[in-house]
Amino acid sequence: MDLEDEFDDDATDTDIDDSEDVEDVDYVEEDDDDEDEDEDDDEAEGDAEGGDPEADLNLLEQEGEIAADYIEGLLDIADLDGDIDMDVEGDRAVVSVVGATLDELVGEDGEVLEALQELTRLAVHRQTGVRARLMLDVGGFRARRRSQLADLGRSVAAEVSRTGEPKKLAPMSPFERKIIHDAVAVAGLRSESEGEEPNRRVVVFPAS
Repeated sequence: MDLEDEFDDDATDTDIDDSEDVEDVDYVEEDDDDEDEDEDDDEAEGDAEGGDPEADLNLLEQEGEIAADYIEGLLDIADLDGDIDMDVEGDRAVVSVVGATLDELVGEDGEVLEALQELTRLAVHRQTGVRARLMLDVGGFRARRRSQLADLGRSVAAEVSRTGEPKKLAPMSPFERKIIHDAVAVAGLRSESEGEEPNRRVVVFPAS
């Protein structure tokens, strides 16, 4: 997929639209909802407070097993072949599905994958009673997307540093915005998010 074609005109405009005064936008400092791919991260973290590390790890492993069983059932219903890998990364379970014929589980720009992840989280929550922050990947889509977006974040940061003008990107998911924020921060610039889902987007600002 051509990364330049993936973003709309807003993503390629160097300046913020004249009709929108950047200073007047109601931003959330440090964009807390983008600190993780889960928008309700603060509440989810609260669920885990007070537990010991071993119990937390056991819960994450349990979430991965439940999610793997759920995904395996969906694959059987859809008559799709795929191998399922489970892991724990930091404070979340990660379930990955790999196979040769899984494009239909990803969809355009990962839309089907996002919906499938939410369904999987709900299935886990029903059995554990705890909100799951589990991440689902199919066919390595998220890994490839992460690399693409990191490159985009670095490119936009370089452009903003050169021009001294803020730049607004196309709407992205929380997972995608988090990657952009991280890349911009590494470059020494500031980024914030504006708007409401599903049109929430990142704006990159020059260093103050």
